Amino acid sequence: MDSKLVLKIFSGAAILCLTGALFGPARMALYAFPMVGFFASVMWSVIFSLALNSVKDNHGALSGILCSGIVGGAIVPLIVGSIGDVVGLRGGMLFLYLTLGFIFSIGFWAKPLVNNKTIGIRDLFSFEKTSKT
Repeated sequence: MDSKLVLKIFSGAAILCLTGALFGPARMALYAFPMVGFFASVMWSVIFSLALNSVKDNHGALSGILCSGIVGGAIVPLIVGSIGDVVGLRGGMLFLYLTLGFIFSIGFWAKPLVNNKTIGIRDLFSFEKTSKT
């Protein structure tokens, strides 16, 4: 699958699971919160590869800048907790919609220089011989 499509699908699924976890019954939250983590697990590697595939030069500098983005993993929980202290944890968790929404938008505006080779469903189930005899 194309990496932009994977990013859109997984970030969209994370947003839907977050919605279910925050506004659904407690039993749903029990399953939806871990699913948010599952869908988020794919995002970092896809964003990293899309970013490096979108520039011709200075890959080392861009890698360093992207790695500094790991700090966001430490700052976002502080923001969620700070908002949660004021308005409640559910209100604090609403901040995650901004971060997931931004990640979802990357799937639309990223412009990779080289497109991934994708295999369609027909290619998977094609039993034709490709070699010449």
